[in-house]
Amino acid sequence: MTNDLHDLELLLRSHIPLFTIETRDERHVGQLFTRLSINLGRPVMSWSATTGLQRIDLDLPPQRHASEPQQALGQIRATGTPTIYLLMDFHPYLEDPYNVRLLKEIALDHPELGHTLVFVSHELELPAELSTYSAHFELSLPGAEQIDKLIREEAGHWSRANNGRQVRTDRRTLDLVSSQLRGLTTTDARRIIRTVIHDDGAINDADLERVTRARYRLLEHNGALSCEFDTDNFAAVGGLKHLKRWVERRRDAFLNAGQDSDMPRGILLVGVQGGGKSLAARAIAGLWSLPLLRLDFGTLYNKFFGETERNLREALRAAEAMSPCVLWIDEIEKAIASGDNDNGTSRRILGNLLTWMAERRSPVFIVATANVIEHLPPELIRKGRLDEIFFVDLPDAATRAEIFAIHLRKRDFSPMDFDLAELASQTEGFSGAEIEQAVVAATYLAREDNASLDTSHIRTEIGQTRPLSQVMAEHIARLRHWAQERTVPAN
Repeated sequence: MTNDLHDLELLLRSHIPLFTIETRDERHVGQLFTRLSINLGRPVMSWSATTGLQRIDLDLPPQRHASEPQQALGQIRATGTPTIYLLMDFHPYLEDPYNVRLLKEIALDHPELGHTLVFVSHELELPAELSTYSAHFELSLPGAEQIDKLIREEAGHWSRANNGRQVRTDRRTLDLVSSQLRGLTTTDARRIIRTVIHDDGAINDADLERVTRARYRLLEHNGALSCEFDTDNFAAVGGLKHLKRWVERRRDAFLNAGQDSDMPRGILLVGVQGGGKSLAARAIAGLWSLPLLRLDFGTLYNKFFGETERNLREALRAAEAMSPCVLWIDEIEKAIASGDNDNGTSRRILGNLLTWMAERRSPVFIVATANVIEHLPPELIRKGRLDEIFFVDLPDAATRAEIFAIHLRKRDFSPMDFDLAELASQTEGFSGAEIEQAVVAATYLAREDNASLDTSHIRTEIGQTRPLSQVMAEHIARLRHWAQERTVPAN
């Protein structure tokens, strides 16, 4: 708050007549300007459509007769005492030319009147007629120390209300919760903390998803970015031992990275469809206990020139606001493939993405997946953009047996009751997804036979399946040849 006070005071002394502040934390803004009124010797008034004008530095009753925008602006212009006016949620009324003209006249009369008008809203863009006379102020958000203080305060409130009982938690969970509350306003962070603590008097692993969901709802985002709450851990992923080891070694380096440190930046997973690339993305987020954001390029595209790039920039800003997080870009080749049939949109998308990847400082770990390597531009796959390129091949026999065991346990069957070695030998060339589908189909077959699932049911379904490795043998051969000298084996 101290820095905000100092910066605001400098701006107010520069005699700029109009300010915009985009925030949901109106209470915090009111507190800032109330403190500033003492330093500047100027009264502070707020306005909203429900209360009209009200002096807040002296806590006077509202002037409800000035609830209409034109009435309020007329009264402001007629007031001779230099005053700071906080206009709450005024953005709908900026579409009225009369209001815009009144605001412009107040701005033009600033040398004589000395009024400063501050527009406070969750989102606001001034008309071109007013932008010349305005400045935008960005409120600082609470850092790690401030968030820890909020947690201690709310824990103290709960303890006093519950006969001195202590809030149950541990340092690891507190650090994870604290990291997920960064990027929120003080008011929003406090509300989430209070909800978590007052539910059961504890802050534990079960609260992490609740915090992530609440944070995602609060932050601005567009339809291209979604939060995936169904994350996994590497115990649910068969094989990929090299990838697992690589990710585990970099966990602490990423979670504890500072702004200027060399934190892990991301990976590209290339491989056969159904090989487990998407599952690996979910597992990385689960292992690191971070939100998993999925960027859907299909919803980015817009027929109007420049809108697609703007949508991408908004999605990337939202990802940074959610940091630390894992950003999953699925089938990246479909969005940035080189081509001349889209009026250069894909090239501009690629340029924007590469620039952001090179310049970002927020802890956003990228997991990009690709199936068609011929469409990957060389600018993306060269070293420096991402940390490593892993090739996810079809599973070997041992991995196939492991995958069978995972999917049987997932459906409450004991792997010990099945001949995993036989099943693994019969599924040469099968992907992980095809193995799972064989297990699923076998459960249907067993139900039809009114029998318990056994090896024979799965064997039957395997015999009726033509794996992708047969259907697309030439493509997979080319993929393996390309990956041989360019990638690191994931398994």
